[in-house]
Amino acid sequence: MYKRVLLKLSGEALSSQGQAFDPKVLSNLAQELKEVHALGIDLAIVVGGGNFIRGKMVEQMGIDRVQADYMGMLGTVINALAVQNALEQAGVPTRVQTAIEMQKIAEPFIVRRAERHLEKGRIVIFGAGTGSPYFSTDTTAALRASEINADVILMAKNGVDGVYSADPKKDSTATKYDTLSYMDLLQQGLQVMDTTATSICMDNDIDLVVFNMNEKGNILKAVIGTADGTVISKDGNK
Repeated sequence: MYKRVLLKLSGEALSSQGQAFDPKVLSNLAQELKEVHALGIDLAIVVGGGNFIRGKMVEQMGIDRVQADYMGMLGTVINALAVQNALEQAGVPTRVQTAIEMQKIAEPFIVRRAERHLEKGRIVIFGAGTGSPYFSTDTTAALRASEINADVILMAKNGVDGVYSADPKKDSTATKYDTLSYMDLLQQGLQVMDTTATSICMDNDIDLVVFNMNEKGNILKAVIGTADGTVISKDGNK
């Protein structure tokens, strides 16, 4: 269904039981991405840093917002390198590009170079967010997807299988949506991604698929359009 895909992973999706990384999770993720890569799909990844630093932690420690955001960006680079290592152990060629230059670790983000890597069949992993504070990795995903002309953002959720009218863990009457428009997200205040990211996706007509990454094979299903999740688009008709 989609030719060029950007996968958005949360940092917590790579961890378990209080550990920053779970080797089994990383290995399973690499195998699933290898299956997608084998189909000839152009695949880029944006990964968060929530397994290292979160908003509540920042509040408790009294860290300045700008400083905390830069700490989070460094966390995303560590996660990008961990995902790269897992993929290359699985035999998949990759490149890591960062919005903050760190030449001994990764390439700087250059959109034409990223596109060239994708054309050569390499998975490109974007780290360090946008390189500026006050922007989430959701916004990074929307921005990078727009820059590389991705068809879709696959938003892999940890244990959540789509978008609901309310939190299904707290409200038994919550209903799941199969399709939504970006205006629905904004008007109903649905907590899928921040408003900046939502606006970028809407303005650039990029689909968003929200699905449960904990179910084996769901990344591939999301790429070919058969995942049991929620599809969000500009008009809400997909």
